[in-house]
Amino acid sequence: MIHGVVNAAYEAVVVLPLQGPAGQVRDIEAVVDTGYSGFLTLPTAVVAELELPFAYVGQAFLANDDEVSFDVHDVTVVWDGQPRPIKADATGSIPLVGMLLLANHDLNVEVVDGGRVLIQARE
Repeated sequence: MIHGVVNAAYEAVVVLPLQGPAGQVRDIEAVVDTGYSGFLTLPTAVVAELELPFAYVGQAFLANDDEVSFDVHDVTVVWDGQPRPIKADATGSIPLVGMLLLANHDLNVEVVDGGRVLIQARE
């Protein structure tokens, strides 16, 4: 079970430990984004700090139909207490948790400032 909180901007935020290839660990605060269909986005500074291996160049269409390219990296996230290797998109400045990371989990958000965020594996 993963616990988080709704911040003053009404974003559902969780803290996730990341592991780099040399075993280095860094906690990040990530916003749950149900409109993002990938696993996780990370700022390029975090990618560089953890020395995450490059996987490939990804592409996506923004809401205004602009196409963007971005680097995708391999990272291990500690998800629900277990290490889970995933692909992370190096985009933006705020880490985002996407729907692929939430797959097979229930998401419950109390949408008030300071509300509870709960991510729980489906049984």
